[in-house]
This record gives sequence, C-alpha cells and structure tokens, in this order.
Amino acid sequence: MRYGFWMPVFGGWLRNVPDEAMEASWDYSKRLTQRAEQIGYDLTLIAELNLNDIKGIEQPTLDAWSTAAALAAVTETIELMVAVRPNFHHPALFAKAAANIDQIAGGRLALNVVSSWWADEAKQYGLQFDQHDDRYARTEEWLQVVDGLWSEERFDFTGQFYNTEGAICSPKPARKPVVYAGGESEKAKAMIAARCDAYVMHGDPVEAVAPKIADMAARREAAGGPPMQFGMAAYAIVRDSEAEAKRELERITSVTELPAGYDNFEQWLSGTQLEREMKIAEYSVSNRGLRPNLVGTPEQLRERIAEYEAAGLDLLLLQMSPQEEEMERFAAQVMGTA
Repeated sequence: MRYGFWMPVFGGWLRNVPDEAMEASWDYSKRLTQRAEQIGYDLTLIAELNLNDIKGIEQPTLDAWSTAAALAAVTETIELMVAVRPNFHHPALFAKAAANIDQIAGGRLALNVVSSWWADEAKQYGLQFDQHDDRYARTEEWLQVVDGLWSEERFDFTGQFYNTEGAICSPKPARKPVVYAGGESEKAKAMIAARCDAYVMHGDPVEAVAPKIADMAARREAAGGPPMQFGMAAYAIVRDSEAEAKRELERITSVTELPAGYDNFEQWLSGTQLEREMKIAEYSVSNRGLRPNLVGTPEQLRERIAEYEAAGLDLLLLQMSPQEEEMERFAAQVMGTA
C-alpha cells in the first residue's frame, strides 16, 4: 500500500471544528510535506478550489498550483498529485506550466483531474460551467490536448471545446505525469478507463470498493490500456485503545449547528451522481472519509488496510486532524516508518 495525505489547503478537514491547529499557510504546508517525506509518506494530494469548501467561502485557501511549484523546489521524493479542473485552465497553456513544474520536481508531478462541480465558484470567477455530461466531454478533449503537447513536437487539435495549431511545449515533463481521476457516473467511468492512469474513489467499505475496482479494471482491459492504479480517500484515527478512538470520532462528528460551508456541501451533492446517499452525520468529514472505518487501534487499522489491499487498492489518501501530529502517530503505529 502507498500512503498519501491531503494537503490542508483549507486550514483543516473538519467542517464543524473551527480551529484544527493547522493554518492554511505556505509555512505549514512546507513543514508538513518535508516532514512527511522523512517519515515515509509517498504522496500528497493538493486540492484545487479558489473558495474554501471546508471552513466557509470567506476563509483563506491556498492556491494549488503555485503551492505545488514551491513544494517541488523544497522536496525530494514525495509525489505531488495536484488537482486540476479543465474549465479553469486552458490545456495548451496548462501543459507548458505543468511541464515546467515537473522539471523542477524531477519527475514527481501527478495530476488529479476533476470535472468541476461548484457552479457558484465558476460564476464568481467568470468561468464556463458545464452540465454533468458536458463536463466529462470537455475533460476528455482537455486531456487529449495536454497529452498531445507532452508527446509531440508540434500539436494540432480541432475539437468542440479546444483548438491548437502547431502548438509547442518545450521542455517536456521530466517524466510524463500520472493522471488520476474519479467519478461514479457512466460518463466518468468511460472517460477515465480510456484516458487516465489511475482511478481514485471517495471512501467506502471494502465490500463497496472491491466491485468498483473490478469494474474499472475490466473497462481498462477492454480499452486496451495498461493496468490502472486505484486510490481511495479515508479519514484516519489511530489510538492505543478502541475506546479512545471512538471518543475522538465522537468529538469530530458532533454537529450542533450547520456551519458556514454547508451550502457548498449541498451544491456538491446536487452536482454529482453519487451511487450512495450521503448522510448529515458524515458532513463533518469530506469525501466520505469515515466510511472506510479507519478508526481504532493500530492492529485494527492494519487489518482493515490489508482487506483493501487484497481487493486491489494501491493508494490511501488520508485526512487527519490535526494533520501533522496525527500523521506522525499513523506513520509510527500503522505504517511502521516513523
């Protein structure tokens, strides 16, 4: 299993805990990522939103791509998986900038391609917002252009959304970035199986994740591509006893009143085609992070992770709070690397 962590670009991951002691700042992000390398983490996922989805839109949030470029220069081994939303980035210009960041990182850049869900954010910034199926059609074209710029000396493309004429991207990436993407609709799965290298999922129990992995592996084989990687989001709580872990779970999920970010949560639900109903009890943790039930003693977490690994999962994308302290504990007690 590879272990990644979500960069706390929003100042935390708990919607109903105002202060998680991890500010949305460059200083915290740099310190956290450098320490993560030292204690054995493989990857960091840097989310891309211009508005704060967790703490409320008035609160600070770090820009994903300038943060990634800076981290590329001050880290050595960790993979930088950076979210990118096609309607916010022209693909030819993006290909040039991302190739440069990958050169700085020495081949450690990866993309998490996200078909945007937040209509209000796009409206605020004056950007196009497509309906669900059109978002994936745009994403497929966008990926064709980016791949063409990274693969060919000059690239011509004529599509519904994008056009290029003899476009040049030089230098190329040091190593062609791995393309991760997620989605649960038929349109999303078809596009990912054809165009991406890895499928990332929201958190779910292993009995729900296993058939998704099998389905996407079969789609990939039918498309004639190499085997895919598979990742999943999860929120982790590790304690010396199960009772201690449950007390911490109770602390982070006690929602006494709906905080500032709840309207964004409702808009996300309305803009997706999730296969399972979301519950208000899960609101405090994003990306269905509690469903994998990585809550308990080190032995319990290792057992559950082994079940996911047996189902074909390659990568866990972990959220914790406060992130730095909890990542140290997880690395020492579960990963055995700190």
